[in-house]
Amino acid sequence: MAPQIALRDIHQATAPSWWPLAPGWWIVIAVVVAIIALAWFLRRRKIRRIRKLEAMFDDAVDAAPTPAAQVRAMSELLRRAARRRQREADTFEGETWLRFLDGGYKAPVFDSDAGRLLVDGAFRPGVDETDVRALRDIARRRFIEWMQR
Repeated sequence: MAPQIALRDIHQATAPSWWPLAPGWWIVIAVVVAIIALAWFLRRRKIRRIRKLEAMFDDAVDAAPTPAAQVRAMSELLRRAARRRQREADTFEGETWLRFLDGGYKAPVFDSDAGRLLVDGAFRPGVDETDVRALRDIARRRFIEWMQR
């Protein structure tokens, strides 16, 4: 008979811990952090650019002494922005210009009361300041939209 072999109890190995993470998880975390940082940086840059454009628009309009001159300044800024979108856009006049400015909007914004100031408001002797303020809001929005592209 064979001598008795001393047997020991079988113990299972300890389960792997979640910490420290495997190298693949570190790579995934690094990529996610890099994407978040890049998105934050690009968003901050876009906001800074929008603020500069807003300041440029406001400074140019505020520098005009009269409401008619403010309308003229807004028209000039819109024509500069329109040229970035379509090369011959700065030559449009009257209804064609207003329809071009309304392009992309569901409802006509510039072909309405305040927007019509762009056609003849710069040449009128008495331009209402409330109309100029209303035009300023829509012109500023369109200017920034076109200058961002």
